[in-house]
Amino acid sequence: MDKYIDILLMFVKAFAVGGIICTIAQVIINCTKLTAGKILVYFMLSGVVLQALGLYQYLVDFAGAGATVPISGFGYLLARGAMRGAQKGIFYAVTGPLAAASAGVSAAVIFSFLFALIFRPKSKKN
Repeated sequence: MDKYIDILLMFVKAFAVGGIICTIAQVIINCTKLTAGKILVYFMLSGVVLQALGLYQYLVDFAGAGATVPISGFGYLLARGAMRGAQKGIFYAVTGPLAAASAGVSAAVIFSFLFALIFRPKSKKN
């Protein structure tokens, strides 16, 4: 029974942290005139900065996917790859983020292509 409570608690923590990150983004959208692209960049950069300061890892350890799935988690992943690569040398500091994010980026490109083949994409009309 304790195993199921631990799993439930893990889901609750992931949902809460991911929800807080998304709520912050929604408040920024509603209260500012920033474009969605700028907000995405700011969140990704916040993940990079927080990881560089050693803070984002605590959030990942606490919430798991709740911290790694949002766009700030992508910034965390890039910074973590660069930091690990930098331990091997300057070349690996540049290629480390690419290696760390390659699976996610590859999946996004492949699934985008497949869905573009399956569905008929249309441009948004204003």
